[in-house]
Amino acid sequence: MTADVTGGVPIRLAGYRDHFNALFADYFDALAQQRPSRSVFVPEALELVRDMSLRGGKRLRVALLHEAARLVTPDAVPGLDEAALSIELLQTHGLIHDDIIDDSPLRRGAPSVHHAYRSRYPDRPQTALGLAVLAGDLAAFLSVQVLLTAPVPAGLRQAMAAVQATAGADTVIGQVLDLERDFGPPPGREALDTVSDYKSARYSILAPLRLGLLAAGEDPAAHDHELARYARLVGVSGQMRDDYLDLFADTAVTGKEAGSDLREGRRSYAVCAVLEATTGEERALVESALAESGCTPETVARIQDLARRHGVDERLRGDIRRSAEEAAAVAAGWRPRWRAEAVDFFRQLPLWASQHVG
Repeated sequence: MTADVTGGVPIRLAGYRDHFNALFADYFDALAQQRPSRSVFVPEALELVRDMSLRGGKRLRVALLHEAARLVTPDAVPGLDEAALSIELLQTHGLIHDDIIDDSPLRRGAPSVHHAYRSRYPDRPQTALGLAVLAGDLAAFLSVQVLLTAPVPAGLRQAMAAVQATAGADTVIGQVLDLERDFGPPPGREALDTVSDYKSARYSILAPLRLGLLAAGEDPAAHDHELARYARLVGVSGQMRDDYLDLFADTAVTGKEAGSDLREGRRSYAVCAVLEATTGEERALVESALAESGCTPETVARIQDLARRHGVDERLRGDIRRSAEEAAAVAAGWRPRWRAEAVDFFRQLPLWASQHVG
């Protein structure tokens, strides 16, 4: 039964993704009709926000939202569509601003919003930067606005908006912590987990859980400790997986060049694990790669080799599995309280994700 449920996770995700992508497109079509007349920049900003929002992704947050409501009831729940739009608009805000901070030219195979503006206004770099910041801000404020128009009682709208406002603030704090991580001595495991928690887990996992339960009539505050623990464990496992793949995965599989964290000087889980495992000239090689912007593929390959020789890849895979198993155990404890089918989804989701680490 466990294997069957695990195999069903991607099917459930695909169903939510297909429904939501159509909903998101309709939302932006309606939004475009409300734009100010005689403006060129406003429709341009809306189009870039739309393009970034519809560019892909598994829509995991949308699935978590709907499955959280299904913990309480199998029936249709008003307000879930608006909550899903809100979650993904906040994600769009984060992607736009992340790309500004990292000066990333691409996002999911197409220009980032910042670089799209730079291409359109090559002689006005400060204007391009300002417009990109404002496009990200627009997505953030739309994420709250859409909740305040949900067809649910006013008290519920307010409670859901409060969840999203908290998630947004936590995400910005996480971004600050992420930048701070790369200064001073290499961070320890607790510091890395805290960055993962604030930067991604709280808005990608905890907020959808809270919103889905609220919409279904359940007070998440009564269960917040275990919800937050589940979210943190899933977020940490997922971030470790991403960091592992960044260093060790086959480029032909991931579609991008390995070692971007090294080239950008980011002290990820994988990079910190290599630093911890090495001394002398080996450690000096890693530190040099972090300090020099854009280290060569040959340097990345040398670091991959020494990391494997020290067993860093195996230890990371073990840490990913352990965090996923702990998250699954937390979710399994929900069975006496909530619907078994939805509990199984939350129990199997981290286990399914942890399998895809090579």
